[in-house]
Amino acid sequence: MIRQKPSFAEEKLLRKQGYRLVAGVDEVGRGALMGPVVAAAVILPENFKSSWKSNVRDSKQLSPQVREYLYDFIKEEAVSVGIGSIPSEVIDKLGIARATRLAMVAAIEQLEPPPQFLLIDYIRLAEISLPQKGIKFGDSLCFSIACASIIAKVTRDRWAIEIDRDYPGYGFAEHKGYGTEGHMKCLRVKGPCPLHRRSFRPVSELVGYSR
Repeated sequence: MIRQKPSFAEEKLLRKQGYRLVAGVDEVGRGALMGPVVAAAVILPENFKSSWKSNVRDSKQLSPQVREYLYDFIKEEAVSVGIGSIPSEVIDKLGIARATRLAMVAAIEQLEPPPQFLLIDYIRLAEISLPQKGIKFGDSLCFSIACASIIAKVTRDRWAIEIDRDYPGYGFAEHKGYGTEGHMKCLRVKGPCPLHRRSFRPVSELVGYSR
């Protein structure tokens, strides 16, 4: 994991080339055993100056409190924010790679005004004809992608906290559906709930799932 402040270098270069609406795109929940994969797309204004900018990092490097703090500022100051969510049953049907791409496409399609260029964490989206660049460790290196990672992470975490009330006893509000020791213990005792990804081990082993 790269630990550094993400920069505007990619965005500045693109704006010199005439792209004014540059969207950063990222996802969270890819490795969870439960719930959706969530993607966010964020278009930031040019040359904005805000005190919170220096706190932005890849969402995995931030505490929940700092992520929540930054989420509100990003939503308020962004030109546009889009969020896409693909549920567990679709993940089981299509696979996590395809579902992740669909979540990203859904997030991008929500942006208004629409982006002129996409900066995406790791991948490129053949499903979208816009010019784009996939950046390895983009959520650590690129400011717009880092902001998208924060929006996606807070969105999914809030959902997990809410859904914990509907499915008590699994600890979703704590582990957010990831394969922690506590989550595994609950799975063995209670069995999977309807939100668990049947195609993911060890859930598949508990329910005898096969495609």
